[in-house]
Amino acid sequence: MKKFILALLSFVLVAAFSAEPSYARKAHARHAKHKIYRPPPPPIVVVDVDVSSQRMSVRVNGWPTGYWKVSTARPGYHTPRGTYRVTRTAAVYFSKKYDNAPMPHSVFFYGGYAVHATTSLRSLGRPASHGCVRLAPDNAEELYELVKEYGANRTRITISN
Repeated sequence: MKKFILALLSFVLVAAFSAEPSYARKAHARHAKHKIYRPPPPPIVVVDVDVSSQRMSVRVNGWPTGYWKVSTARPGYHTPRGTYRVTRTAAVYFSKKYDNAPMPHSVFFYGGYAVHATTSLRSLGRPASHGCVRLAPDNAEELYELVKEYGANRTRITISN
């Protein structure tokens, strides 16, 4: 019986000293409410616009999907440089700033700047826009559909010299 009481007492003492104090349990409970940071997933649709060559390349999951002529800002206007996320899309859109000019299959990336279709096909391959990135209608539709399919949050647009 003495051995049983000693074993029970040892068990109780070990349990008491190895138990987590109540203040520690409260701290864990506070931290459990916070989400663990996870980096965002890599983009699936990668759009690279090279202003100096007036060309755009599109890759999906690293695979080349398109290589097209574009028109960026003509003299006196500016196409913003940098890497952007898609802020919104519009199948049909008309510019509020430039006389309701049509901007079909718009993929907006910075304020009112977008990649969109144009009817001025002769100007593709040279600067001609007010700052947007213009594409041939079929190419703009293809890019628009890729963004819709894979998601705006999984698309990155990079514009460089």
